[in-house]
Amino acid sequence: MLTSVLPLDSRVAIVTGSSQGIGRAIAIELSSLGLKVVVNYSNSKIAAEKVVKNITENGGEAIAVQANVANSEDINKLIDTTLNTFGRIDILVNNAGVTRDKLLLRMKPDDWQTVIDLNLTGVFLCTQAVIKIMLKQKSGRIINISSVVGEVGNPGQANYSAAKAGILGFTKSVAKEVASRSITVNAIAPGFIDTNMTKDIEKENILQSIPLRRLGTVKEVAGLVKFLAVDPSAAYITGQVINIDGGMVMN
Repeated sequence: MLTSVLPLDSRVAIVTGSSQGIGRAIAIELSSLGLKVVVNYSNSKIAAEKVVKNITENGGEAIAVQANVANSEDINKLIDTTLNTFGRIDILVNNAGVTRDKLLLRMKPDDWQTVIDLNLTGVFLCTQAVIKIMLKQKSGRIINISSVVGEVGNPGQANYSAAKAGILGFTKSVAKEVASRSITVNAIAPGFIDTNMTKDIEKENILQSIPLRRLGTVKEVAGLVKFLAVDPSAAYITGQVINIDGGMVMN
């Protein structure tokens, strides 16, 4: 496997939706190892540039690239910019996502489609574009950020749960398609992580459903991504869904 011998500072990672939250933590974590990182954003240009500044001020290499992952033309631009700047793509972290929470009876078609397009179709488009490069390299690691709600569901999140569940089936199917070229494809299913997305939830009730009785941190999720993305011990792991949820799905 080429990436197992390629120095870390020669590897290139694309992290979608990495201007804030979990994506930001992943981008910074990978850059701390020496990887060149592409910080993707859709609207948060200033936030993305701050992530790049954080990385470069700590001796890393990074660029910010605007792209709506649900738009194929934007994805082509993202891939072309990455290749023109760094020359290769070794790691793809499909992290970009959005929520439009409503009970099913109140959910409008646009609420459904927006979430499916960004959370699921975006994973398809980004993976399809990157796979072409990885097949030629005969190496690569793809990590898809799903969610525990894709496994257990959640009231008011039929759209989000459907998209995240779709990622799980997508992950397993693609893993089987590309394994012969030493490309691994895995999914991570976070539970409740302490981010802006969870700042307004009623934490008391949520914590009762989590055996560890706390929310997870973005750094903990980033650490798991790091393992799957670069650790030699992860080279034999593919098609798996790894929960990082404080034991929540056991209940």
